[in-house]
Amino acid sequence: MNQIIHPDFKLNGKSFTYIELLAEALYLKENGQLFEKAIGNFLLDWMNNESFIMVQTSGSTGIPKQIVLQKSAMIASAKATGLFFNLQPKNTALLCLSANYIAGKMMLVRAITLGLHLDTIDPTSEPISTKKYNFIAMVPMQVQKSLSKLHLVDNVLIGGTKVSYTLSERLLKTNCNAFESYGMTETISHIAIKKIGELAFTVLPNVSISVDERSCLVIEALELSLEKITTNDIVEILNATQFILKGRIDNVINSGGIKIFPEEIEEILAKYISVPFFIASKPDEVLGEKVILVLEATPFSIDNSVFSELSKYQIPKEILFLESFERTETQKINRKKTLEKLA
Repeated sequence: MNQIIHPDFKLNGKSFTYIELLAEALYLKENGQLFEKAIGNFLLDWMNNESFIMVQTSGSTGIPKQIVLQKSAMIASAKATGLFFNLQPKNTALLCLSANYIAGKMMLVRAITLGLHLDTIDPTSEPISTKKYNFIAMVPMQVQKSLSKLHLVDNVLIGGTKVSYTLSERLLKTNCNAFESYGMTETISHIAIKKIGELAFTVLPNVSISVDERSCLVIEALELSLEKITTNDIVEILNATQFILKGRIDNVINSGGIKIFPEEIEEILAKYISVPFFIASKPDEVLGEKVILVLEATPFSIDNSVFSELSKYQIPKEILFLESFERTETQKINRKKTLEKLA
């Protein structure tokens, strides 16, 4: 299945025919730096005769695994993103994420499909230098360290993990159009986007949403998958195209018969706590489960005023400290493995 290369596509300033891009991919695989080898490997997979590629999930919500994605679905996803951001041929973009994972792979697919001029760099924490770009996808840590340079970027798509309250507030003070994405490897990157400062996600074109009996999001996008994708994310659907993300059902705490969403508590506490943290639970004889706060830090005193915006059910009954959290390869906090360290 030879993939069509848009005539305006450029990679690091160079145009390519199909054969030339194949040769470039082979060169990167054999001679490139580590991040370039990943790009070369993906391009070789993308340009082979198969109709699909194998992709590794990040492992943030379970054991990392290989899944099959259809190339036609990845092209449809790229076009949907192009429509949402009004990306035009010859627009400039930067790949500053690893091509080993779906977010990095999709930046390459968007560029090849839409005719973008794509630069690639080693995925560092501070990817923006002095060049202006129309479109960049980054993880929150990169955005945090790039705040002073975001005026050089028209649109920033943030994914990989939730954008914190503090980072959202800082982004609102910049002139950059910043968006948070919702998606997973199984949905071929994002299927919904919300502008920073807004509450609800808006789905991309040709995506339908509903909920199952657990109130978890169900995604129907025939261009991406022939089967409905049932998530473990509890949502509140506002209308046919918008939803509010409440939290993962895996994380829901049942304390004294009250359902508590850790993500909602984390959103509030993020205003007051500057170190990495998360909300979890421990078994409790009276409540069934009690809410706990776990911080990545050496022990320090926390004033009760930090919890002033929480209901009595949401206030942590215990505060625990760890020197370091367990994280996935894509640097998301692995709650389950971190909690195992506390056992």
